[in-house]
Amino acid sequence: MLITRHLNGTVLESFYRPAVLITDAYNALNSQPSRQQRDKQFLETILKTLEGGGNVLLPVDSAGRVLELLLILEQFWGQRFLNYPIFFLSYVSSSTIDYIKSFLEWMSDSIAKSFETSRDNAFLMKHVTLLISKDELDNASTGPKVVLASVASLEAGFSHDIFAEWAADVKNLVLFTERGQFGTLARMLQADPPPKAVKMTMSRRVPLVGDELIAYEEEQKRLKREEELKASLIKEEESKVSHGPDNNLSDPMVIDSGNTHSPLDVVRSRGSGHRDILIDGFVPPSTSVAPMFPFYENSLDWDEFGEVINPDDYVVQDEDMDQSAMHVGGDIDGKLDEGSASLILDTKPSKVVSNELTVQVKCSLIYMDYEGRSDGRSIKSILTHVAPLKLVMVHGSAEATEHLKQHFLNIKNVQVYAPQIEETIDVTSDLCAYKVQLSEKLMSNVLFKKLGDYEVAWVDAEVGKTENGMLSLLPISSPAPPHKSVLVGDLKMADFKQFLASKGVQVEFAGGALRCGEYVTLRKVGNPSQKGGTSGTQQIIIEGPLCEDYYKIREYLYSQFYLL
Repeated sequence: MLITRHLNGTVLESFYRPAVLITDAYNALNSQPSRQQRDKQFLETILKTLEGGGNVLLPVDSAGRVLELLLILEQFWGQRFLNYPIFFLSYVSSSTIDYIKSFLEWMSDSIAKSFETSRDNAFLMKHVTLLISKDELDNASTGPKVVLASVASLEAGFSHDIFAEWAADVKNLVLFTERGQFGTLARMLQADPPPKAVKMTMSRRVPLVGDELIAYEEEQKRLKREEELKASLIKEEESKVSHGPDNNLSDPMVIDSGNTHSPLDVVRSRGSGHRDILIDGFVPPSTSVAPMFPFYENSLDWDEFGEVINPDDYVVQDEDMDQSAMHVGGDIDGKLDEGSASLILDTKPSKVVSNELTVQVKCSLIYMDYEGRSDGRSIKSILTHVAPLKLVMVHGSAEATEHLKQHFLNIKNVQVYAPQIEETIDVTSDLCAYKVQLSEKLMSNVLFKKLGDYEVAWVDAEVGKTENGMLSLLPISSPAPPHKSVLVGDLKMADFKQFLASKGVQVEFAGGALRCGEYVTLRKVGNPSQKGGTSGTQQIIIEGPLCEDYYKIREYLYSQFYLL
């Protein structure tokens, strides 16, 4: 089990003997030092590089294990009073930390307890500066610094660009905290020995100029004309569908000249006792109770995906976007810096220009495992404790998978499977699970007792077959053998204490047991409830001399269960 700062350890220890457990052998051959030793080596390596005048690059993810690294650096910088700057460079760095600050209940117990007792939020980051653009890093101090940049694979993102700039300096350090995926630049640099030079594709966005800009603007104008023509045609079709072929109804405000009855005549025809106020052009039908405005129900078009909509109705106007941009990514005064504006709204016509260059790798390259995975020793210990009936390994190298498979083949009552890619295995064929039908003759003699939301009963039956050949439970032909009484239910000692008090029994907790009256004591023995929602088998022991109080307490105890 691997314990980290910002998350609790695994809860697999609360499970025991599952039918099938699917896991991997990713770290089966790896052996990690203790957390204290690993953190010490990690921090000393970084500090040695900074003291030597070099920069440290940590390629990380955007919102995962990077939180663990930030907490380690934040704590160490606070203890040593170090002045070297730490930067977390990611497009979502600010958003990530803001969200994490409000989700402390999902973090480890130590972080949650620290906030509950002293309101100390571990993610305030006093020594870490959050950046969202490369320009902010370039404008920072030129001295030694630590940069945690995305992406971890070095294939793209800020880490890709920073590595291309820092790789040629022998003072710098690239510290990998996770194993690179196969085929990525990070995996190539983690090889032993690492390459002395690598080819990288550098891409940058440049504005369009000259003929390219003119061609782009003409194309945009052409697309805009097509959209306007399309919109006008749609509106004409909607108008025809809504108003119908009657020209007189095309405009509700036009008075029908062929109608010899004026609105006033219509009002008078309804009787002199009531007068309705009408607007010229709105003539109520003869069947209406009161005057009404003309109503036209638009028929909706539907296809296999639902209602057909007009995408233009959901397009945010440029003015609205400009206003919203002023509220995102700005500083305290509401001003929008150039880097944030380019990220939020880039309206300048541009293109991506790529070129390939060869980067000389002279910096130090070190890999330290901070993926948060259990190592080989921990995996074997956890799986041995869980003791599944069937173990399936679906991920890991061939050597690691075979090593873990051979380890568990020597353990009795464990079937181990290591399927290849696209190989199908059956893990349910030999399990003792059968589908049976309860016969009506059997169910007519079963007495159910309600247990919460369920009904339970004791059944004595024998297995037979129906006419269709299906297994069925039938009444036994001979008298049922006697069976021990079964008490069904779950008793909480605190609830039982209140029940006894309501019956006039003096009761109190003493030494983890429930003392009832002067002579009788109740205690629970066995495996207590475990973390993870499972509970072990427990028994309630009655201690005391055989007296009137003993039998009375036992009767009260039995009344809390269902007897089968």
